[in-house]
Amino acid sequence: MLNLRGVDLNLLPVFEAAYEERSLSRAAARLAMTQPAVSHSITRLRALFKDELFIRQSRGVLPTPVADMVYTRLHGALGAVRDAVGETRGFDPRTSNREFFVTIPHPLGPILAVRVRERLARVAPHVRVEFSTRSRPIELERGLRDGRVDAAIDWLVPAGEQFSTALVFSDMLIAVARRGHPALRLSKFARVLQSVEFVALRARVEGEHPVPAMRELQRVRPKIALEVSEFVEVFMVASHSDLVGLVPRSMEKIAGAMFELRTLKAAPKWGPVPINLIWHSRHDADAAHAFLREQLAISARQVMN
Repeated sequence: MLNLRGVDLNLLPVFEAAYEERSLSRAAARLAMTQPAVSHSITRLRALFKDELFIRQSRGVLPTPVADMVYTRLHGALGAVRDAVGETRGFDPRTSNREFFVTIPHPLGPILAVRVRERLARVAPHVRVEFSTRSRPIELERGLRDGRVDAAIDWLVPAGEQFSTALVFSDMLIAVARRGHPALRLSKFARVLQSVEFVALRARVEGEHPVPAMRELQRVRPKIALEVSEFVEVFMVASHSDLVGLVPRSMEKIAGAMFELRTLKAAPKWGPVPINLIWHSRHDADAAHAFLREQLAISARQVMN
């Protein structure tokens, strides 16, 4: 086992900055160091990890696979140290410069991200939040566990007691079709199922779905003709074809206003779809993280109203 007494831990933030900035000069500016000092630190890190770590290019540097692996494990640990130091000093949103990464797979994620940014600009101008709004987040559970992701707003909750959750709002699933679609005139859903095919978001889980609304939908067995990766693609296909889209009720106004889609009255509203705020339980007592969660919850409810 490596003896950490022989490792200069001051080198680790230099590695983190170089990795994130993809440039030794930008890393130096970020750390208030000279570029030769950063280069010297990287040379020492190369000897420590026995790898090149960064390959020089015409513009900046490119991390090696070893650097990718080191960053994945190191970033969460450094974040935890920063959190611990921050807790001992107290948290003041007006002066804090904490940084967070939040993923929001819900289709309203981009709008929610904008609302959070607007709130923070007023109440915590130096707190920085980076967002990912992919409908199919990559390795969300691992990201929350190792610290790369600070919080998520999602309808799928990772398994394990190490995660904490709070219900933000309940959504539902509805069926929408283009204006003038024959299915809009049908009064019974059985007739809809017999006469139309659907376009839907590609499922993120296999087998029986953990979300009640999805299980109800599975039991109905709609004819899914096309699966896509983003809800905006559902809207586009449904508005330009005879396929009926399956979308969250929270997107009903956008579907109508932007894509001229209409809700099928004969189709049930499948629910509930609980939309949860999710974080790792190690952040439960972190005042800055609690502040972030509060801003996310408030913004989400504002978007829904």
